[in-house]
Amino acid sequence: MADDIINRVANSKLVTLDLEDYYPEGKRILFDIKDWLFEGFVLREKDFRKYVTEFNWSQYQDSYIALTCSTDAIIPAWAFMLLSMHLEPFAKKVVIGNLETLETSVYQDIINDLDVAEFKDKPIIIKGCSKKPVPQNAYIMLSNKLKPLAKSIMYGEACSSVPLFKNK
Repeated sequence: MADDIINRVANSKLVTLDLEDYYPEGKRILFDIKDWLFEGFVLREKDFRKYVTEFNWSQYQDSYIALTCSTDAIIPAWAFMLLSMHLEPFAKKVVIGNLETLETSVYQDIINDLDVAEFKDKPIIIKGCSKKPVPQNAYIMLSNKLKPLAKSIMYGEACSSVPLFKNK
């Protein structure tokens, strides 16, 4: 009689954490203000405020917004603050920067709120190779949060993981 194949990974205490599972739904938008500047470089307060007031902000309902200016214009802090105040009733999150900065900020909130008590004294694999845009910084934030309580931390898949940390 042939030996039964036993899935030792499934029967182990090994816990796999996939950051992709925590990816929040919602459109990601890079909002470039260059078109609201005179010749793309000069912020004229009166004109800028008019654009802000007349703009339909509701189109960004439940979106994640990265505010940026793609020209070399010097944008005063109040301009981004003003935009953020108009986006606040609609957007889930607003940051200044690019889409990677936005994703990092989103994941920072997620990881800060993550209850990791269930991972105490357990071997953990942080799964890599996600199909969604999980930022590299999220892996660092998660591994640092898990380190004080995990038995061990690895990266990758159960069949080919890279050991990162082992609690002695």
